[in-house]
Amino acid sequence: MDLRDFDAWLRSLLEIEALSRVDDSLNGIQVGRSEGPIDCVAFAVDASMETMRRAAEAGARALMVHHGLFWGSAARITGSMRERVKFLLDHDLALAACHLPLDKHPELGNNAVLARMLGLADRKPFGLYHGVALGFSGTLEPALSLDEAIGRILPDGSRPLSVLPFGPKTIRTAAVVSGGAAMEAFQAVEAGLDLYVTGENSHSIYHAALEAGLNVVAAGHYATEVWGVKALAERLAADFGVRTFFVDVPTGL
Repeated sequence: MDLRDFDAWLRSLLEIEALSRVDDSLNGIQVGRSEGPIDCVAFAVDASMETMRRAAEAGARALMVHHGLFWGSAARITGSMRERVKFLLDHDLALAACHLPLDKHPELGNNAVLARMLGLADRKPFGLYHGVALGFSGTLEPALSLDEAIGRILPDGSRPLSVLPFGPKTIRTAAVVSGGAAMEAFQAVEAGLDLYVTGENSHSIYHAALEAGLNVVAAGHYATEVWGVKALAERLAADFGVRTFFVDVPTGL
């Protein structure tokens, strides 16, 4: 596999072109590398310097992240941006990124994996963003307690950043939208759900959730968005036989 093969694989698997009207991230290859085979690819949530260092030290030829370096407008290559780009070029390490298409993917996306972890049945698209549903809603059978739901979303035993325990003690319906999707809680209220899971919370939703009787779990932006890149790493290894690994650089947020 070379860089062209990797880019073509990403674009065929994820809806990069189809979502370009709602996602102005520079999805796909953001920084290239020299010609030649790519036999090892690192996967991570963020294109941070720490992530890049660990990827290079472990022998990666490319780094695939959820949050890349470029976000829809021209960026000055100065300061930390210059240092990151320079590091990539100096180490001949390609950088690829995929934001909303990796949230949305029905099998490998952050929300698809979270929905499976939670045990959502009868899944339907949920969480409209500029007319595109990024997450999923569904039913839970058997029903769960709030603590049981949290344990499924955070299987390492860590605690959510924030919990609004305003809904039923017995949870039968839920929705998940990973990352910074606090405001989509209003859509969960409108749908009459028992539980809404996302990455970050907001003061703006507090009273609406309280008055509607909605449980809200903000499990962490980072914690809810490790799953897509991990699933993508497994798929790439299976499809191309290359070595893949996950670089874990949690922010605690």
